[in-house]
Amino acid sequence: MPRSSIKDEKTYQKLRDDGASKEKAARIANASASSSRKAVGRKGGKSPSYDEWTVGDLRKRANEIGIDGRSKMNKSDLIDALRNH
Repeated sequence: MPRSSIKDEKTYQKLRDDGASKEKAARIANASASSSRKAVGRKGGKSPSYDEWTVGDLRKRANEIGIDGRSKMNKSDLIDALRNH
């Protein structure tokens, strides 16, 4: 049954099957529905790599997203949590 909040159901399902979270799959599917998928892929990439961020900045970003246990995480754990939330 199609969901009204998902604009490109086929892309959403493919992303979910590939392991993307519901939130990430919905964002990508909805963005690609209003423009080409190629344009959506080019849109990102302006922020520096998480590897270049300080631990404090990573914890601040993890807090914004709502990742639990961030105060006990080291830099590599924070990066992994941010990339796979």
